Amino acid sequence: MTQKQRAATAIAALENLYPQAQCSLTADTPLQLLIATRLSAQCTDARVNLVTPALFARFPTLEAFADATPEEVGEYIRSCGLYKTKAKDIVAMCQMLRDVYGGHIPDTIEELTKLPGVGRKTANLICGDVYGKPAVVADTHCIRITGRLGLTDSKDPHKVEMQLKRLLPPEKSNAFCHRVVLFGRDICTARSPQCERCPLSAVCRENNRTAKTSKTNVQ
Repeated sequence: MTQKQRAATAIAALENLYPQAQCSLTADTPLQLLIATRLSAQCTDARVNLVTPALFARFPTLEAFADATPEEVGEYIRSCGLYKTKAKDIVAMCQMLRDVYGGHIPDTIEELTKLPGVGRKTANLICGDVYGKPAVVADTHCIRITGRLGLTDSKDPHKVEMQLKRLLPPEKSNAFCHRVVLFGRDICTARSPQCERCPLSAVCRENNRTAKTSKTNVQ
């Protein structure tokens, strides 16, 4: 089976398993999604979703964030980890959006990654979820699972993104990444993957490798 065939099988299985592919972060506006994604670095989406209601109530607009101090924002996001750096980035990001981009969130990877604290993962999420463009969000779940499946061979997010762009149909890529996150939390977990109930076990390189090793040891 070629990598493209393996990718097509994974896409179909995950579409069947998770018909509704959507971002796990709760946000009502593109700006809120941008900020929530910045907060999610080295933090769970569940934790971010607990923090953002009070944060967005206190700072309801771009101008409110741009006029705030990092210390003010930091008080609301302490539990997200690295809160001082994230607060500084959020304020600087919103100031740049106000002063350079006229209050509009850019729609390209190149422009988005000019914003403080915004890397390719965040930029891809915004391009895909806000602007409906083909996007590959190479987060920890995506890197782990596509590696296990044999679709990618690197731990580097940028390399994984580029490898997946060559394999995934553009119109399927964004939803695939959202489904991979759900799959990674539900079945293909980091420490104890539930291979016995995995719909992709037959085409999973890691599962097949383990099975062959076990068979050899028994013999």
